[in-house]
This record gives sequence, C-alpha cells and structure tokens, in this order.
Amino acid sequence: MNVRFITAAETLCALLSGDIDHHSAKEIRREIDIAIKENDPKELILDFAAVTFMDSSGIGLVMGRYKLMNEKGGKLVIAKTPGYIAKVMRVSGVGRLAKIVDDYELTQQQEVMKIETAN
Repeated sequence: MNVRFITAAETLCALLSGDIDHHSAKEIRREIDIAIKENDPKELILDFAAVTFMDSSGIGLVMGRYKLMNEKGGKLVIAKTPGYIAKVMRVSGVGRLAKIVDDYELTQQQEVMKIETAN
C-alpha cells in the first residue's frame, strides 16, 4: 500500500494505491493523519482510483478521517472509487457522511513530500 499526497489551496488529496486491509490500514491512517496535521486542510479527498482491494478496514479508515475532519470543521470527499468499492461505500452508509464523487479537479497542485516518522 502506498499513499501520495497532493495539496491545492486548502485541499489535501490522499492518493491511495494497492490493498487496504487490516495489515495496511493502520499505516495508511497514520500517514493521512500526519498529513492532515501538517497541512491543516479544509477538505480531504481520499482518491481510491488505484486501490486494488479493500475490506472493512477501509470503511474504518474512511470513518476515522471523517471524524477527524468533522472535528476540524472540514469535510471529507471520497473519489474515483472502483465499482465494488463504491458499492461497499454506499451499503455501509459512508455516502451519508462524505460526498462521493466520480472525479475532481485540483488547481495549483503541489505534491507533498512523504513524511517519515520513527515508530
């Protein structure tokens, strides 16, 4: 699993790739939370375009980031979900908490360097 970050104005976009399962979700959450803390976005976009597998850990990841952004007065957007992941998002009720979009556009993009932290 890999996470890359792009910022644009007050938006932080997390580009997720690979599998999201109970083995990888903890590290993904940690990386996203660090990026949120360092960038203080008003909007977080979770881009699922390159996610190849997701189990219920992915729903937990989304719910936790929703809670974090909501506490900050921000919003969460779920984007580019492959078919079966979109279905899981709808069935789980995530669509009532976060906006789910097919695509998005970022202006004035800037790639954020990945932050390495000691465990």
